[in-house]
Amino acid sequence: MQHLYQLTDEKLVKLYESGNNKAFEILLERYKSKIYTYIFLIVRKQELAEDIFQDTFIKAISTIQQGKYTESGKFLAWINRIAHNLIIDYFRKEKNEKTFAVDSSESDVINNAQLSEKSIEDIISNEQVFADVVHLIDFLPLSQQSVVRMRFFEELSFKEIAEKTDVSINTALGRMRYALLNMRRLAVEKDLSLIIK
Repeated sequence: MQHLYQLTDEKLVKLYESGNNKAFEILLERYKSKIYTYIFLIVRKQELAEDIFQDTFIKAISTIQQGKYTESGKFLAWINRIAHNLIIDYFRKEKNEKTFAVDSSESDVINNAQLSEKSIEDIISNEQVFADVVHLIDFLPLSQQSVVRMRFFEELSFKEIAEKTDVSINTALGRMRYALLNMRRLAVEKDLSLIIK
């Protein structure tokens, strides 16, 4: 059983395709916090995030079982794309329901950005910001990448990061500081807006 934990995502998907349910449980354990965090950062509602999270894995299971999984070596990117599509579907449906459910005198109140929750444009814009941040991390030196990922995706403290990477807390903090400076510089170079609406 222990050896399954050492396998790549790709091998686990193949094992699951051939009927090994434990293989999918390991994939779920490996990525559940990253995927849930990604969804929650965009929808900002716990119950909704949990629903979309469950739907994401149901869709992933069904796609793999039908033999339609084709992304080699990029399981996390693939499953994030499923989550992304489900989030967009949810907001489109929500927007349509609001449009049809109100008469014209109420629509100004509902479409007023100050009074309503985020518009679908803001949601997509925020999602783009998170996607850009994830993309920018790949351009950082490896030591900075690992600190950023551990801090934001695994939610580790700087003390835990220092222990895991075998450096002092000051070194871990320094790497994070340089990572953030580098990401800001990269964002300017690539003309990316990292502002959350």
